[in-house]
Amino acid sequence: MRVYVPLTLSGLAEAHRAGKLGAGPLVAHAVTPALREWYRSDDMEELEYAALNRAALASLRLLAADAGVARRRVVVAADVPDAAVEVGPDRGTDPAALGEVRVAGPLPLAKAAAVHVDSADAEADVSAAAEALAAADGGDDDAQFVVEGADDHELLWYATQELPNLV
Repeated sequence: MRVYVPLTLSGLAEAHRAGKLGAGPLVAHAVTPALREWYRSDDMEELEYAALNRAALASLRLLAADAGVARRRVVVAADVPDAAVEVGPDRGTDPAALGEVRVAGPLPLAKAAAVHVDSADAEADVSAAAEALAAADGGDDDAQFVVEGADDHELLWYATQELPNLV
């Protein structure tokens, strides 16, 4: 199963040093039955893109929780055995948890298929989105608009061989 693990740049640098993502279980995103129902598509490429975007939002939440990290969303795509993935264990049908899974960890970085990261020109919008996230979660439409502004920036794709230059 392809999973999308949200991180920050400092989290990615730590994973690169350690050779693994976390101690587990890891929160990640994947194409789950709930995500399929919400997205209403049978196109696997579209569904995986939706899971990637859910992970990018989770990365934004990590940025909002830590003002000291670089304001760029990071998502690691990895292939893991289905048996290592638990779908929706804690949050059930919570709309904020669509596509959320738990991956038994640690996840060796060698299992990563690719890394997706915001470009430097996205930092201002991502920073504003991170600052507006709490208000958006509270129902503020203007703040939600700011958060959605981060989605105007596509995450760039990096091969795993590019990690040393990225971190």
